[in-house]
Amino acid sequence: MLSNETNNNSKHGKPSFENTEIAFRHSSNADLNRAYWLFRIINVNFLVKIGPPVTNFAIKIGLPIKGIIKATIFKHFCGGETITGCDNTIKNLDSGGVGTILDYSIEGEDDEVVFDSTRDEIIRTIVRASKDKAIPLTVFKITGVGRFALLEKLDARLPLTPDEESEWQRVQSRVLAICDKAYKSNVPVMIDAEESWIQETIDLLALTMMTQFNTKQPIVYNTYQMYRHDKLASILNDHEIAKGEGFILGAKIVRGAYMEKERKRALEMGYNSPIQPDKKSTDLDYDSALDYCTSHINEIAFIAGTHNEESCRLLAELLDNKGIDHKHPHVYFSQLLGMSDNLSFNLADAQYNVAKYVPYGPIKAVLPYLFRRAQENTAIAGQMSRELSLIVKERRRRGKN
Repeated sequence: MLSNETNNNSKHGKPSFENTEIAFRHSSNADLNRAYWLFRIINVNFLVKIGPPVTNFAIKIGLPIKGIIKATIFKHFCGGETITGCDNTIKNLDSGGVGTILDYSIEGEDDEVVFDSTRDEIIRTIVRASKDKAIPLTVFKITGVGRFALLEKLDARLPLTPDEESEWQRVQSRVLAICDKAYKSNVPVMIDAEESWIQETIDLLALTMMTQFNTKQPIVYNTYQMYRHDKLASILNDHEIAKGEGFILGAKIVRGAYMEKERKRALEMGYNSPIQPDKKSTDLDYDSALDYCTSHINEIAFIAGTHNEESCRLLAELLDNKGIDHKHPHVYFSQLLGMSDNLSFNLADAQYNVAKYVPYGPIKAVLPYLFRRAQENTAIAGQMSRELSLIVKERRRRGKN
């Protein structure tokens, strides 16, 4: 029998992140069982480490492993292989008041034809979002439409060859086309953060787009990784630029996704790591950024991308303490599909703006994203145990073992 454990967050005004009935209302028993076994496997670091090479080898020699991946890790963390393939996921999230951010997760390409194709696909996500209120935000990576090595050369301030100058013009043209379509469609678009040694070029490009498209409302958002010790200062500095230039700063605030790679490169190349000295410093800067953005809510629109319960709780309290409406269009909470449903759905139930990243794309092309997701998750202290404990709690509430 189902228990009577119900906490209507919207009546209390504050979300309870312990409420598994609301967190998993959108999940069938089969969904819960798949998630349970998946997170148990992810918890085994050894399997996560050997998974990528074994899987890639199996696909290479033609073993039917693709179907297994599609039915398990892909189904849990991805919406589908195409935009229309994400329809069920979009509807499912929307039924719980959670929006979708379609994330075309193709990585590591160096081909101009692929870059043009990716630009066109991102524009298709914007067109779809313009017709569907369940998709409030869109997103893309600069490395999805431009060559990593070119961005690296620009960041290092090295002279470009004539061919590279032309190539850079094409990258900027693709970004402009995406942001222009977002502006004309009235659909916000986020530019994801990447490695520190290409980030300055991305930041400058993002600010250029904001100058052009954010004069009346936030359309373009840049991403600030707070595990970098200089990024709180970047938000404050960019806010000053925005005030001077007369545009609304769009900021997606995250902790970050490249920490180990950043530290390793800094050590190997002999420069000071851009990464915070410890997690506490990251948390302090993250929460300070939330405080700063809510204090300038009319001039900054921001998305709090976080799986940290304390940061979510703090932001909810900041909004209430500063008299900011839960549905203020300048504030969104965001988590990844397949993770932290206790945050996403309970926040949505308490009438906050919430949207999930929903990666999609051909299974083989999305594998790097999926493997990185699994490896990152094992590195987050306590995250997998937390996910498992919530799933176990809900299974018991439903009378399942």
